[in-house]
Amino acid sequence: MEELKFLEEQNVSSGLIKKVLEFREMYPVPDEAAGRITKPAIPFYGKEILEMAIAGLLQGQNLLLAGPKATGKNILAENLAYIFNRPTYNVSFHVNTNSGDLIGTDTFEDDQVKLRKGSIYRCAECGGFGVLDEINMAKNDAVSVLHATLDHRRSIDVPGYDKIDLHPAARFIGTMNYGYAGTKELNEALVSRFMVIDMPAQTEETLQFIFHQMFPTAKEHAIDQFIGVFIDLQLKAQNSEISTKALDLRGLLAAMKIVEVGLSPAKAIRMGVINKTFDIFEKEIVEDVVNTRIPLEWTREDVYE
Repeated sequence: MEELKFLEEQNVSSGLIKKVLEFREMYPVPDEAAGRITKPAIPFYGKEILEMAIAGLLQGQNLLLAGPKATGKNILAENLAYIFNRPTYNVSFHVNTNSGDLIGTDTFEDDQVKLRKGSIYRCAECGGFGVLDEINMAKNDAVSVLHATLDHRRSIDVPGYDKIDLHPAARFIGTMNYGYAGTKELNEALVSRFMVIDMPAQTEETLQFIFHQMFPTAKEHAIDQFIGVFIDLQLKAQNSEISTKALDLRGLLAAMKIVEVGLSPAKAIRMGVINKTFDIFEKEIVEDVVNTRIPLEWTREDVYE
């Protein structure tokens, strides 16, 4: 199957791929949710991580993807939903996210009070994959909903309405960054409801895979330099020389896309990477890193065939 080809290219266990295909056949997607199945813009590369994640999901487990910025947590979550052919429901946690946002709230329709279903409710109902983004920013009211949803009960008690049981294909994937403002330590009760994957930093090998998959007509030396920008910035961020603001893989890939329509690489990478930081001293450091890799005189022809 075409959408699973990239798993075969990474030598992911054929036994796991076979079980994924069986899962897809066992749980067809309802027509009303089919529009929520989307192909990820970026493929995920990492055989070990993929095998751990797929095995956990096949056995009905929920996943918690933990790690610093730019390790591909959301990219992996998007890829997993696509691999399993499930509709995706995204919940981005912040200080104002409450139980009503997750389960639903009362609304007046056709002269009667009805439940306007929230993301968790709809995900549970149709067997979707719920992506719980920045789960360590969730406040207690929202966490209380997750406890029953994520544990062995696999059910949601909707105040004033009936209890609903989770569709057997429903899974939840939480993501969390270390040390972001507004984050907090997850309590043990919530963590115990997940299998935890510690996401490794990007390597030259993983980036080569992504760039070659996304930009097959790009020149090899140009790909090497764009990857070099990311690796250099990642090292400076790890050494606390800069913040992680400019360490933006999506921004770097977007810059590469923009070059394809004719913008100079220097201007494209300024938009996608350099301008992500607003501190003048940090911006100078980032700019120096970029200038050592991407010459100002480069044009589209230096990057693409």
